[in-house]
Order: sequence, then C-alpha cells, then structure tokens
Amino acid sequence: MKRISKSILKRRITTAFELPKDIMLDLPSINIIGDEELVLVGHKGIAEYTDEHVRIKTTVGIVSIYGQKMLLKEVSKENIIVVGKIKELKIN
Repeated sequence: MKRISKSILKRRITTAFELPKDIMLDLPSINIIGDEELVLVGHKGIAEYTDEHVRIKTTVGIVSIYGQKMLLKEVSKENIIVVGKIKELKIN
C-alpha cells in the first residue's frame, strides 16, 4: 500500500472540509488595499527593508514589495503592514 505524505494528507483534508488554507497549511495571506497598503499575515521575519524595497520571509518564499516611500506601519508576531506607493509585488 502506498503511503501518503503528511503534507498531501493535510491538503486533502483541508480541501474536503473546505477549511481555510492559510491557517491549516501555514500559508501567508496578503491583502492589498489600492496601491497604498499591504497587509501580510503569517510572516517569518523581515529580510530587507528600504524606502523602495521590502523583503519579507514566508513559508512559501520571499515576498518582495517594490515602491516608493515604503514604511513599515506595523510589525507584530502575526502581521506586517507596509504603507507607501506600492508598484510591484513578487514571490520568490
């Protein structure tokens, strides 16, 4: 009999019971409000921060936010809020 990995089983249960993927699979959640604010829930820390570039560590890689006059409005254990003129978002 073929063994199913823990991560595959978790995904199948999450899908079958329509549970929130971000919580069950430890995935980050990103909410962008216009081009002025980004809220990232579920981060693993800040990799780089300048007024034109913010890089945030997550379970799926590095989230890179590019723009102008970038400011970390809030940094807590769960959330990071970035404000400024957001121009581009990449996940590496």
